[in-house]
Amino acid sequence: MNNCVVGLQWGDEGKGKVVDILAENADVVVRYGGGANAGHTVITGDTKFALHLMPSGAVREKTNCVIANGVVVDPGTLIDEINGLADKNISMEGRLFISENAHMVLDYHKQEDQLREASLGKNKIGTTARGIGPCYADKTGRSYAIRMADLLDLDALKEKLAKIVAYKNKLFGALYDAEPVDGDAIYAKCCRHSEVLAKFITNTTQYLHESIDAGKNLLFEGAQGALLDLDHGTFPFVTSSNASALGLGPGCGVPAQKVDRFIGVVKAYTTRVGAGPFPAEQDNEIGNTIRVKGNEFGTTTGRPRRCGWFDAVAVSFTARLGGINEIAMMHLDTLAGLGELKVCKAYQINSKETTFFPGSAADLEAAECVYDTLPGWDEDLTAVTTYDALPDNVKNYIAAIEKIVGIPVSIVGVGPKRGQAIFRD
Repeated sequence: MNNCVVGLQWGDEGKGKVVDILAENADVVVRYGGGANAGHTVITGDTKFALHLMPSGAVREKTNCVIANGVVVDPGTLIDEINGLADKNISMEGRLFISENAHMVLDYHKQEDQLREASLGKNKIGTTARGIGPCYADKTGRSYAIRMADLLDLDALKEKLAKIVAYKNKLFGALYDAEPVDGDAIYAKCCRHSEVLAKFITNTTQYLHESIDAGKNLLFEGAQGALLDLDHGTFPFVTSSNASALGLGPGCGVPAQKVDRFIGVVKAYTTRVGAGPFPAEQDNEIGNTIRVKGNEFGTTTGRPRRCGWFDAVAVSFTARLGGINEIAMMHLDTLAGLGELKVCKAYQINSKETTFFPGSAADLEAAECVYDTLPGWDEDLTAVTTYDALPDNVKNYIAAIEKIVGIPVSIVGVGPKRGQAIFRD
């Protein structure tokens, strides 16, 4: 069976944990989009892994890992992750496959990201400054793009980089009065990266189709969340790739028809990092309590996340968008002790009520939530291992969300560890 796991909110939903659990029965785990701006946390026993580029299945030593063509790869970050896993006795030798067509994030992309954000002042988007957007822009522009395959021909790469760096220096100097980028230093880094990564670079589209033909079980892993999708998210406060399930096909060359089950991951509440509209946000003591109890600080940046009530309007939309079959709801344990809980079931926009997610950021900015209020619970859920053993108010909360979204919750998260996940039949 082939599964796809995607986030249905603004990222940070707990996809890493879900992928890690499902990877036990997967032969291949595939990361198909985004870059090192993603942060997936996996906890095995007392060991915590913070992964940014490596598929979450990496911690399963018998599972092969694919970084597909839709990912933009920061080679230095990837090497750090390979070494970090090796330090914990997890080897990627013979089981990591990097697409030759994946684009590379280089130092000038990060500099461009920082310069552009600084120039926007109060209107900045709130990127992670990891160079992801500028790299995707170069990919779209084509003329100044560098791909992983270029690490296999260093002479040709040197020539390409000389032209690109000359262009970037003119651009940065004219627009931002910035210091020039050192092209020789970037090339030297690429040579070092090639020594480590060249053996992993291959035609991953071919590898994936051969794996499907051989009857292997594939698990596709999304990055960020569907509300950050470049085409369908809260533009312009989005990421630079298709972060919804719609990104699977172009991101790895495998059509959606080959996937048997699409699993959408949500938190039992809603969070967002950076700027952009957030109707259910609680910029108050409730939000602060959720932030502290849920440890809502970015895996990649450490930034505090904005927190609010569960937005069922947004999740209904992203579930439809991705053809989601079932939902994994994480962080239910975080809500213990909050008293009454609220679920956003509709928006009031310019005196009109709607249950469909608006297409413009301006409309979303004007939206006011229409809430259902439900009784909360005080019980500690972290030791609960079966659905029947959950308190009635927890089950009622889940049922209320299922009714609005129209999709069953099949996995319930009651803590960060592998064993703190409850599976429903």
